[in-house]
Order: sequence, then C-alpha cells, then structure tokens
Amino acid sequence: MIRFHDQEKRQEMIENSFDQLVIALDAPRISTDVIERLMFILAQKTNESLLSFIDQSYQSVLFLERCMWKLLSEEKQRQWLKNSSVVKLFYSITSLNKTLIFNLDSIDTDSKAELLFPASNDQVDSIFKQINDTTNDNDAFVAIAALWFDNLAYFTVENTFLNALPIVRHLSQYIVQNYIMSEQYQAYLDQLSQANLIESIFTTKMLFHIRTCSFYAYSCVCLGTDAFPCTATEIIRLIGPKYQQIVHIHSKNVALWSKELLSCITHLISFMSGLLWWDATTGGQSNAIFSTEKIVCDHVEDLVCIVNHEPLHKLLKSDRSNDETSLIDGVIDILMAIVKAQNVNWFFRANTHIQNTLLALAEVSPFDQICLCAYGILGKTLTEEQMKGLKVCHTISGFFFNMLEQAWNHPSKQYKRIPVDHLLEGTNIVSQKFPYCNVARGFLNICKHDFIQQRTADMNKIGLLTDITNEYPIAFDIIWALSFNHQIQQQLRENTPFIHKLTRLSNQATDEQIRKAVDGILWNLQIHQQSHPSPNISSQNTFDIMISYSHKDKSLCKQIYDELTRRNYRVWIDFDQMHGNVMDAMAEAIDRSRTIIICMSEEYRKSNFCRAEAHYAFQQQRHIVPVLMQKHYKPDGWLLFLIGQLLYVDFTKHEFARATEMLMKELNDAGCVEVTVVPNCSISSGCSSSLLVLSTEPAAPENILEWTSVYVHNWLIDHKLMQMSRLLVDHDGRSLLYFNGYIKNGATKQTLRSLQEECVRQIGESLSLLELARLQSLIDREKQFARLSKCAKHN
Repeated sequence: MIRFHDQEKRQEMIENSFDQLVIALDAPRISTDVIERLMFILAQKTNESLLSFIDQSYQSVLFLERCMWKLLSEEKQRQWLKNSSVVKLFYSITSLNKTLIFNLDSIDTDSKAELLFPASNDQVDSIFKQINDTTNDNDAFVAIAALWFDNLAYFTVENTFLNALPIVRHLSQYIVQNYIMSEQYQAYLDQLSQANLIESIFTTKMLFHIRTCSFYAYSCVCLGTDAFPCTATEIIRLIGPKYQQIVHIHSKNVALWSKELLSCITHLISFMSGLLWWDATTGGQSNAIFSTEKIVCDHVEDLVCIVNHEPLHKLLKSDRSNDETSLIDGVIDILMAIVKAQNVNWFFRANTHIQNTLLALAEVSPFDQICLCAYGILGKTLTEEQMKGLKVCHTISGFFFNMLEQAWNHPSKQYKRIPVDHLLEGTNIVSQKFPYCNVARGFLNICKHDFIQQRTADMNKIGLLTDITNEYPIAFDIIWALSFNHQIQQQLRENTPFIHKLTRLSNQATDEQIRKAVDGILWNLQIHQQSHPSPNISSQNTFDIMISYSHKDKSLCKQIYDELTRRNYRVWIDFDQMHGNVMDAMAEAIDRSRTIIICMSEEYRKSNFCRAEAHYAFQQQRHIVPVLMQKHYKPDGWLLFLIGQLLYVDFTKHEFARATEMLMKELNDAGCVEVTVVPNCSISSGCSSSLLVLSTEPAAPENILEWTSVYVHNWLIDHKLMQMSRLLVDHDGRSLLYFNGYIKNGATKQTLRSLQEECVRQIGESLSLLELARLQSLIDREKQFARLSKCAKHN
C-alpha cells in the first residue's frame, strides 16, 4: 500500500511538473532545460499510461500542441530550427500524436481532433507560405511540417466525420489547388518515372509534394467529394498516365526500393484508389485511366507484382500506421475498383498467381480490411468450383460471421472501426471510408456461392442475419441469396416471428428493394405462392417465348429485340423496371410461355431474381434456349447445373448477324414462327425479365365474328390500342362486337362509369377515351370492309 501510495504521489508530481513546464513554453525565449524535461516526461509514457495522462492533463497537452503549431506558423521566429532540442521536441510530439490516433480509442474523436488540428486557417496558410518561399529543397522546416500534416491525414482517413470542420476543407482545397494540380507536382512525377533513380531526387520538398500532399488529398477523398475543389476525372487525366508509368517501371524491382520510393509509391497508389472510387454508384472512374482491356490487365499484373513481394507481408500492421500496410491496402482497393468497373474477371480466373497472392494476403494480414477486400475480390471473380478449391473455403464464412457478430453486439455497431454496413454490404456508407468499401468487402459479395450458403447453414447463423434486418435492410438481400439453400429454407420456416415479419413487409413495405427481397425470400420458402396464388394459365401458353436477362445486359438485349422486330417477329418486351409483386409477375410470364431464352452473364448468375426466374422455368419444364451475353464468361454454379449439356448461342464469339441466325434456328426448332411486333409494358425487373412472344396465329378471317381471341389481341396491338389490348384480354371477335354494341347503345354516362371502374379494377389504369373512340372507329371500318368484300365477291 505504501509503495502504491508513493507511485501515485510521484505520478501527481510529474503531472504538476508537466503543467508548469508547458506554461514555460510560452516565454519569449524557450529554455532548453524545459524542453528536455518535457521530452523526458513524454518518453516515460506507455500506451497504457498515456491515456490517463492525457485525461488528467488534457488542457496542458492541448496548450503544448497549440504552442507547437504556433512555432510552425510564425515566419519571424524560425530560430528554433537551430535549437536541436526544439527540433527533437517536434519529433517527440509527432510520435505522441500518432499514438493518439491509432492506439487510444478510449479518447473521443472530438477531443483528438481538437488536439491534432491547428487553431486557425491563418496558421495553415502561414506554414504553406514558408514552404512555398523556401529555396532550400532540403529545408528541415518542410520535413517537420510534412510530419504534422501526415498525422492529420492519418486521422482524417480514420474519421470521415471531419468533413464538417472548416479547417479540414480549407486544407483540402489549398493542397489540391496549389500542390496536386501544380507544374511542380508534375515535375516530381517525371523524376519518379525514370528507371534508374538517384537518391538525391528525394528532397524534403519532393517528399512533401508526392508523399504528404498525395496522402492528405487521399484522406480528403475519404471525406467525400464535397471537400474537393475539382473532379476526379480532372486529376486522373493530369496524373494518371505518369502514375501508370511509375508503377509499371518500379513494380519489377520492389526489393530495391528505398524507404523514400516506397513512401512515394504508397501514397500515389492510395490517392489513385480514392480517385478511382470517387463515384461508387457508377463503378468509379476507371474508364478515365484504362482505355483498353490490355492496359487494365497490364496494370493488374504490375500491382500484383508489387504486393507479391513477401518482405512487405512481414511488415503489415493491424492498421494503416505504416507505409507497407497502406501500400497493400491501396493496391487491393484499386484491384476491386477494376473488378467492379471493368470486364476482366476472366483475367483473375485465368491467373493462379493473382489468386495465390490475394489468398496469401488474406491469410497473413493482421489488418482485417485487407482480408475482407481480398476475399471480396476472390468471391467476385472466381467460379464456384475455383472458390470451393481454395484451402480457406471452409473458413471464409466463419471469418465474416465472427466480425459481424462482434460488430452487431458492440454499442458502436463496429468491429475494429469496421461498421456493420461495411461487413454486410450496405449503400451510401461514408462513416468510415468510402461507399465502395461495402461493395468490395461485404458478405453479400460472396454469399451467392452455394458452398458459402451451405457453410452458413451448417453454422446456423441465419438467426443473426434475421435479427440484423431490424436495422440493416440490406440483410434481406443476403437472406434472399442464402434462401436458395434447402437447409436454410427449413431454418427460416422454423422462425415464425420472422415469417410474420416478411408477410407484413410484403404487404406494407414502401421501399421497393426491400419488398422485392422479401417477396423473393417468401417465394423460395413457397409461402409467397400460397399467400398470392397466380391464376392457372399455363395451359393457354399465351406466349411462345420469354427472355430472361440481367438488367446490366440490357444494351445487347435491345439489339436482339430490334433485330427480331425488323424480321417481323411478334415481340412482347419491356425494358423498364417491374413494380408490385415481381415474383407473381415473373411466374405468370413463365406460365404463359413455352420457351425461355436465358441471357447468360456473370450478373445473371449473381442475380437472386434471375436465379429464381430460371429455376421456376426449369421446374415448369419449359424449353430453355441459352445465349451468352458476356465476353470470356463461362456458366458456373447453379447456372451451369441448370443449362446442363444444352448448346448455347454465343453473341460474344460470333458476329451479331451470325449469332442472330443461330438464335433463329434454335427458336424455329422450338416451333416459333415470325409474325409482327407487340410491345407490352407489364413485365421486367431490376434484373429485367422481359417477354418475347412469337405467335403462330393464322391469317385473319374477313368476318369479325370468326376472329379468335389471339387475333383480337394482336389486332388491337397493331393499331396501337395498348390499353384496350390489356383490358380486353381473351375477347374474341363476337365479344368485341358485343362490347362495341354495348358502348353505342347503352346510356353514355353509366357506360363510361362502368368502363372506368372495370379498367381500374383489371389493369389499374384510368380509361383512355381517345383509345375507346379509336376502337369504335376501327370496328366500324372493319365491318364496312367486310361488307364491301362480301359485295365484291358476290359481284
């Protein structure tokens, strides 16, 4: 007890001494003795003792930080650079601040920001002015200022809420406008583009531009594009070609890199990763730098060559606090940006050394973000069989669920600064890094693989996901993907409260994406059909062909549609997104079709809706005609199982005209005959399911009474009476004449009111008086033609 009391008293004396010493820093002349005693006190602090020290001496630590920023910003007081003790104090506080950023999580971020950032924009401007004015390329002042700005970048990357701080935006705008976009920055890039570098090029000014400014600019991309004074495209066009050249030239000799070259390339790559993910909703800015497939693949090779250097792996940390970790994290992010925006998944599948490098990083990295992204890339690019062949295939699910469970149970809903949204997939998340991180690293990215679904079932983790849906609706999409597994289906059926929740959301959810996922889950559980039975119309076979395709393949599907209509095929197609109960609409389309064209691509295979659609067509024993829509893609997983040994038409291998002829042969073999075009606006989806209908109806008889219901439907469409074609479904010629007579002979107001009510009830639309008037006119004309024809024959 006495010893403990003595230690406590000694600690109190140290803190009192520290407070007094800090005050002495504000004197006109700084005492060397004061500085050395301050450094001695700081040197005694471990990570554990530093936390309580800052907590108890917060105001004194803040005063110390402000004194150091004041020294940096005062142009006329640069004599301190000649005092080695003052210089050492700057380096000592730099080290303390880095510890504050990465190791002291118990200190709230607002307090950290107050300690780390300067008090005003004027101080920042003064420091930049001194950097700009110095003629000494190796000015010690620039080196010290760079370290302080580096710490601000480290902190900003980890805390994107800082976007709201005016000083952060001021720093961002100044650095981008005056350094990143400058001719001097370009000149330094030119120096780095040389194969044989001499160490003398790595001056403090050069390192400030390429390392510090690139690093801080990258951290501001993490804040969101509002903090930037220009667009990503402008910057990429300016530095992109030189960036590619630097990476290409130096990627083959990583073992010879100096510490300075490593730092420069690290932060160039990190900066480029942020620029490429500037707009996550469109897949980033990769098209601004990669103009051809060969350029993309060559750059992938260069990046993989860098991170394959094993000595880098041994220096990885559990955070981005060193260049080696930041380098590999940046490379992984760029690879995912490329995978998301470019059609090069085949390149990853075909190169085992890329797979092995990513796998090695996922296994050895203590930084979970790198592991998540490496698994994400593998899950997005590899086939089902390739994923199953990985030696870690049985541990990937456990890896995700371990982090997800800890994040879900933590008050902050995070695991080591990784939020639940990030682990699941999420959208528009800016709380940690970029919105894209979720796409790159989330469980949604790998849960489409059947073996992941089975492993999830074996671990019995579906209950965790159902709980998470209360706060994170993206979990519904994950559960939809998992619910194709029979074991998971049973686990879901046994969760009565969740089934009740799904049923309620199916009727009440206002978010279309949530309702679509909910309906998809219920459909897989065979509950949806029971709750919302479709009419039994499969025997009618109203349509000959249905086209099932991913919405991302819409462009090529439109070309096929145009060609079919040019050939006078009767086509029923709609490229808009489906609303309402998409599963029932899909089932109805298939029930009314004899043949299903499946447009195969990676996006089709990954789409929950397309999988449900294809499976239902298979179960209903429809004729399936596969067509390949994506270059380099080979069917895998459930899609390969479904098409079996069927031959498919390859629209990527053959010229469009030749591929179309091959498709026509397949359709003709299925009994489809060319006629005319019928557009319809009722069936499609986000993974759009559209109808192509090829009718075999014979030529029309002259007497309307002999018209069949199919001919009436086609006649209405041919005369652009779209609403009437939907309202008068299954009406033959005799019914059409009765309908016309009822309109002409009935009480006008009552008739129109009845028609209006029927139109709303049947098709959910208001009655079009223009179409109704045109219908009456056309029927009268047809009756007149019939009379004239009869007279002509009689004569």
